Amino acid sequence: MSAAVQPTAEGHRPGSAGYRRVVTALFAAGLATFALLYSTQAILPDLATQFGVSTTGTTLTVSLTTLGLGMALLVAGPTSDVIGRTRLIHLSLTASSVVAAACAVAPSWSALLALRLLEGVVLAGLPAVATAYLREELHPSSHARAAGLYVGGTALGGMAGRLVTGGVAEVAGWRWALAATAVLGLGCALAVRLLLPASRRFSPAPANARALLRMSRRAVSDPALLALYAVGALSVGALVAVFNTLGFRLAGAPYGLGLGAASLVFLVYPTGTVSSTLFGRLADSHGRRAVLPLGALLAVCGALLTLAGPLPVVIVGLALLTGGFFAVHGVASGWVPARAHAGGVSTGQAASLYLFTYYLGSSVLGSLAGDAWTTAQWPGVVAFVTLLLTATGGLALLLRRTPALLEGVTP
Repeated sequence: MSAAVQPTAEGHRPGSAGYRRVVTALFAAGLATFALLYSTQAILPDLATQFGVSTTGTTLTVSLTTLGLGMALLVAGPTSDVIGRTRLIHLSLTASSVVAAACAVAPSWSALLALRLLEGVVLAGLPAVATAYLREELHPSSHARAAGLYVGGTALGGMAGRLVTGGVAEVAGWRWALAATAVLGLGCALAVRLLLPASRRFSPAPANARALLRMSRRAVSDPALLALYAVGALSVGALVAVFNTLGFRLAGAPYGLGLGAASLVFLVYPTGTVSSTLFGRLADSHGRRAVLPLGALLAVCGALLTLAGPLPVVIVGLALLTGGFFAVHGVASGWVPARAHAGGVSTGQAASLYLFTYYLGSSVLGSLAGDAWTTAQWPGVVAFVTLLLTATGGLALLLRRTPALLEGVTP
């Protein structure tokens, strides 16, 4: 065991200076990661015009990034088990800001797609280790709420990236829009460098292929972990499907909104911050099994409400959908390392597999939304999303019947 490990320490308690530094740093890191990840989503109609590509083609700027991220997670998680969490976090945030700046000066459509794929790869360092770091460094009584706060940062990041690019693109074009998100990412990377405490309770895993293979087998043999992986994939696929096609709906009749005005609908994202934090607290007090199905139900109600015509009602539906998704994701992403630890599985490996399926779902299902839009416009998108969220709810109910392991009833 590394000399830096303190096996008797309980971790930073809520209210302590260390706890505040951890949650603030990871909140900023989550904000940067998701601002950069989804920075093109609000400007897809502009990219379609500028490069002469189809609706489905423009979604590749999102899907390739999430695909690259998902694939890189399979390496980043095990790597963090060997080299440590904080080093990978800092490398990821710095490199992703540099690649984001390169996207702003991409000379062609193919170059932009290649850079967006690379963006996903270098972004993988933070999500691969964030929940594992929280489980290791914070007191057990705060694990679910801290995971909720981190996911809340990702919600604000998703909103910030879309608002910044949508607003700047309206005034100065898509290149300056992407440059603005690069500056945002660099600022967050600096804040994380200054705030994030070094790991105190990290224990490095053996650096050999046999040990990694053994951990991988255990991470894919537990039924509850497999169900949680699927929950992440289906729920994020539903959310990305909606927001990938929303700009095209708002640009057409009867709304006729420009990029800047349409991007304002992403102001619903703070509902995700509120819901992930609230559901995290509820999970700490009532158990993850009890609250996960409620988040899925909330998301289904929101998706169906967007079928209404009046824009204010559509926005309410988007808020409910967003809140329900982040409730589900916040609870599920915090549940994975807890379940893994209780079952003797590498928390970094399990978290990486969860996020691999999560971003695979985002890439594949998010792109399929373009086909749903082309085939049946908004009703087709909502039918597709409702199917995904119904399956999410079914898995959440199945998890209620899955036996708990050693770490209490919440895993």
